[in-house]
Amino acid sequence: MGELDGVWKVERVSGALPPLYSCRKRIEGDRGTTEFGRLPGMPFDVRGLELHYRGPFRMLVDRLERRNGEFLGHATLFGRELGRFRMTRA
Repeated sequence: MGELDGVWKVERVSGALPPLYSCRKRIEGDRGTTEFGRLPGMPFDVRGLELHYRGPFRMLVDRLERRNGEFLGHATLFGRELGRFRMTRA
């Protein structure tokens, strides 16, 4: 089991991100999804501490930093940071 495997609660920290109230990330191995409530998940590939979205969202990459058992995420679009979020185990 990798350090990112599992279900993560996602909370907005700053920037141009929506509130993310019902956002979860589900990660297993080198793949995962970002889910908003009951909507279909947005699939991504895990590459180290980066989450590279697939399909129509391929311009998005979440870059993660370890922070005391949690992760601080940097949501980027075409390499430019849009905002920051916190991931904690659900």
